Amino acid sequence: MKDMRMAAACMGFAALLAGQPAVAAEDTAQGIAQYREMLSDGNPAELIEMTGEDLWKEKRGPKNASLEQCDLGEGPGVLKGAYAHLPRYFKDVDQVMDLETRLVHCMVKLQGFTAEEVTKKPFAGAGQDSTDIESLVAYVVAQSRGMEIAVPQGHPKEREAFARGREIFYFRGGPYDFSCASCHSRDNQRIRLQDLPNLTKPEPARAAFSTWPAYRVSQGALRTMQWRLNDCFRQQRMPVLKYGSQASIDLTVYLGVNANGGAMDAPALKR
Repeated sequence: MKDMRMAAACMGFAALLAGQPAVAAEDTAQGIAQYREMLSDGNPAELIEMTGEDLWKEKRGPKNASLEQCDLGEGPGVLKGAYAHLPRYFKDVDQVMDLETRLVHCMVKLQGFTAEEVTKKPFAGAGQDSTDIESLVAYVVAQSRGMEIAVPQGHPKEREAFARGREIFYFRGGPYDFSCASCHSRDNQRIRLQDLPNLTKPEPARAAFSTWPAYRVSQGALRTMQWRLNDCFRQQRMPVLKYGSQASIDLTVYLGVNANGGAMDAPALKR
C-alpha cells in the first residue's frame, strides 16, 4: 500500500512539473511541498526505525551484547532527547562526538566489533537495504521527534568544535572555489528545483537541521547527517569527507548550534 502511494505521488509530481514548464519559483516550491504531504503518512523510514530497534536490543558481536547500555549523553540506554542534544562532549573519551561516531564507539566498546568492521560501508547504495548504522540512527533519532534542539556549548571542547566548524563552513577550495557558505549563507538561493536554506540564520537552520536524517524518495534510502555532509563535499568537488572525521563532527556542531531552539522532526521525508 505504501509503495502504491509513493508511486502515485511521484507520478502526480512529475505531471505537475511537466504541465508547467515555466512555473514560477513559488509554485514549484508549493508543488514540492504538496508532493511531500502526499507521502507524509507513509514514510518508509518507519520500517528502518523498526530494524534499528531490533539491532539496538539484539545481542551481537564478539561480546554477545546489546547496545542497551550505550550512553548517548543522557545516561546509559536513555534515548529520549539524546539526538536533540548531539553533537556533544563525552567525558569518557574526552572529545566531542556526533550520533554516528558515538554509535560506532558503543559497538566497539560494548559489542566487541572493530571500528573498521562497523564503518567499512556506512552508507547503503540507492535502493539497497539500510546499513546497520543507518538503521540504528533512524531508531535513535526518532526518539527525539518533537523535542527542542539544544546542541550544548558548555564545555571548552564544544566551543572549540563550533569555532572550527564555522571555519570549515566558510572555507573555500576545490576546482570551483566553493565553500558551504557559497550555497548556504544567502537568502532566496536555489539550484534546479532545490531551495538552498541560509544556514547562518536561525529559522532556516532549524528547518534544515531538524529534518535530517531523512528518507530520500529519489534514492530509496535513508540518509544520515554524515551522508548529507559527505554529499555536499562531493558536489563542491572537495576531497572526500572521511566518515566520522573531526571535520564532519565540527561542521555538524556549527549547524546544530545555529539550529538551537527548533523542534526535531526526523527522520523526515525528502524528494
